[in-house]
Amino acid sequence: MLSTSALSPLTQQFLEKEERYGAHNYHPLPVVLNRGKGVFVWDVDGKRYYDFLSAYSAVNQGHCHPVITEALIEQAQKLTLTSRAFHSDLLGEFAAFITAFFGYDKVLPMNSGVEAVETALKLARKWAYEVKGITENKAKILVCSENFHGRTLNVISFSTDPSSRANFGPYMPGYEVVEYNNINSLQQALQDDNVAALLIEPIQGEAGVVVPDEGYLSKASALCREAQVLFIADEIQTGLARTGKMLACDDEDVRPDILILGKALSGGTLPVSAVLADDEIMLTIKPGEHGSTYGGNPLACKVAIAALNVLRDEKLADNAATQGRYLREQLVDLQHPNISEVRGKGLLNAIVIGHPNKDAAWDLCLELKENGLLAKPTHGDKIRFAPPLVITRSQVDECVDIIRRSLQSLS
Repeated sequence: MLSTSALSPLTQQFLEKEERYGAHNYHPLPVVLNRGKGVFVWDVDGKRYYDFLSAYSAVNQGHCHPVITEALIEQAQKLTLTSRAFHSDLLGEFAAFITAFFGYDKVLPMNSGVEAVETALKLARKWAYEVKGITENKAKILVCSENFHGRTLNVISFSTDPSSRANFGPYMPGYEVVEYNNINSLQQALQDDNVAALLIEPIQGEAGVVVPDEGYLSKASALCREAQVLFIADEIQTGLARTGKMLACDDEDVRPDILILGKALSGGTLPVSAVLADDEIMLTIKPGEHGSTYGGNPLACKVAIAALNVLRDEKLADNAATQGRYLREQLVDLQHPNISEVRGKGLLNAIVIGHPNKDAAWDLCLELKENGLLAKPTHGDKIRFAPPLVITRSQVDECVDIIRRSLQSLS
């Protein structure tokens, strides 16, 4: 049970209600938010914070971006849902827009990120049997060590994280783990003719912003192409300008066979995800074989178009590259003995805390909160620093100063 002795009565009231009536499947910081704008959020007591998590990159465009919220409100007053039993006037418009935006033949819209991952995996298996010619039920999909693609039963079947996987079996077969950022491991696994696809995060976010060696993605893509294996990029967290390019794969000129998008595809307003692929892959799925009541709904389509336009029109990839580079430089310049590593790309960054106290990263995040910046540990000793992409240089300076002052709490 969370100790609430230092919290306001109003905050305690909200936390106690959530603790009593909500499932205990998250361990959030003890802060209750009720408003957001740009790079800032405010709690129920009116205190302002820099948001350095961006809802795990779902609010790349900043909280409550006016262009996106205007599109949301306008469409919400017209038509929100038809199901896919009928056509809407926006699905075709969205499909034409996003396929042109990313250069693919077709899109299959879904809702949550993990739904899009499941969709991509189903597509890969269908393609394996109907195009590549793998014997029925023999298709194998390669995944990477320390992966994170969501928490459905299928996806945790190939997770290497005990907290995601333990006591949820039996697990789905058909997956093989290769070591991330190890070309030899991938090359060996690709010798198996039953391999249909490689599912990969261009940068592993949940694992602590693990950036692979330069050239790894392009080599992996080339090896997959030679072996007639699909290269599936999970860009749910890394995509949509977060890493300084529209897609993290763009940094090595890699074009995934299947591209998975989510999170910032709605600018943080509602769940919208998408799977993009060319006809040879996408058209293997026939009517009745996959779907979603809410997938491709008119509200989502309108919002997603607006969200993508904001990324492009405001050149947020360029700002992510510039401010991210500056942020990492400033963090390195702190030369703090308890920061053992600074890593990242664009505005997807992390520090690794080197401290004998295993709770040091959590304690630091509590201190950051007290000083007006919200961040969250991952995998124990790592803290992600991923603010909205609208952040300015002067705001980065303010945040670095907050981090510097907060680090004094580690002794």
